[in-house]
Amino acid sequence: MNIRVGRGVIRSCANRLDNAGPKRKTSAFATLMTDDETSRFTHGPAAMQPVPASVRNWLIVVAAMIFFMIVIGALTRLTESGLSMVEWRPVTGWLPPLSDSAWQAELQKYLSSPQGRSINRGFTIAEFKEIFWLEYIHRLWGRMIGVVFALPLAWFWIRRRLSPPLKPRLAALLVLGGLQGALGWAMVASGLVDRPSVSHYRLAGHLLLAVAIYAYTVWLILELGPQDARQDDPRTRRDSSVMIGLLFIVLTWGALMAGLRAGAAHNTFPTMSGHWIPPGLFEQSPWWVNFFENPTTVQFVHRWLAKLLVLGVLVMAWRARRAEAVLAAAMALVQLSLGIATILTGVEIAIATLHQAGAVILLTLVIVVGHRAASSRDSPVSAIVGT
Repeated sequence: MNIRVGRGVIRSCANRLDNAGPKRKTSAFATLMTDDETSRFTHGPAAMQPVPASVRNWLIVVAAMIFFMIVIGALTRLTESGLSMVEWRPVTGWLPPLSDSAWQAELQKYLSSPQGRSINRGFTIAEFKEIFWLEYIHRLWGRMIGVVFALPLAWFWIRRRLSPPLKPRLAALLVLGGLQGALGWAMVASGLVDRPSVSHYRLAGHLLLAVAIYAYTVWLILELGPQDARQDDPRTRRDSSVMIGLLFIVLTWGALMAGLRAGAAHNTFPTMSGHWIPPGLFEQSPWWVNFFENPTTVQFVHRWLAKLLVLGVLVMAWRARRAEAVLAAAMALVQLSLGIATILTGVEIAIATLHQAGAVILLTLVIVVGHRAASSRDSPVSAIVGT
């Protein structure tokens, strides 16, 4: 009797094990698959739901438009066209003057401004149109960027094509774009009160914010793109971060140079009017004001910061030994050459415009270097590009 009971217990346990075995294996396999799938959506480039390729393509268009906006802004500044439109009408200012009387009214408004009264008081309609159209295109292009960004953003948002981590970043870009427009008008307004030029501080802020918006857009584009070229290289990423920070500092003093017209203060290279350390560096009081308001000091600082930047990018490329870093180093040398040419030509418009565009191109390349040197696990915004 005991033997039979024992055999029954053993047989029952064996049957249970046989029945449980496949289920346990299937369950374990399913668990592994679930964990694997979960990891794909919590780490690295798939840290969110797939984002359509159209989102990335849209941001590429926006970045290109911002780049050309920066170039148009340089032309507007260099031709002194920025003060030709003395009113800011964000909604109703889409159309230019459409009749002779409208052009005459616009000219009279300009002639009543500090620049019109003191510099161009004899302007004819034809001469006025030359500077008006460039500023008009500048403002119209800015409005177009706003439309090209805001309308697709709303469509993607409503259609749920944007992942949760991406939404606040795009919303931040929208807010920054609006702030950029307001800062642009604040810059222009500073030249409509008692002097025929804009505040060089506001000019610097306007340029730096535009470049920052562009840089962040480029970073998002890279985050939403293929991640195959990424390598976990902390040293190169650290080097690129330092270079990006230094580049913004160089841009700051470049913008101050532009606002102060400091490029015309010394038109020789490598010395400044024959001096390695020019006289008058600290002629203003207090001494620290010279770094921001003395044309000689501002140019001196910009020159040496630019040389330091080029040296830093060359070192970064030598340490990284990657194609994109070498390309950034080559662009740094081109940018330095454009800066020298700008000085030697007395700030010739075409060369100075290329110099500003070159700074943005160099920034783009350094951002690419930093992005590819980062680990995919450090990416909070990345997504698989779908169809």
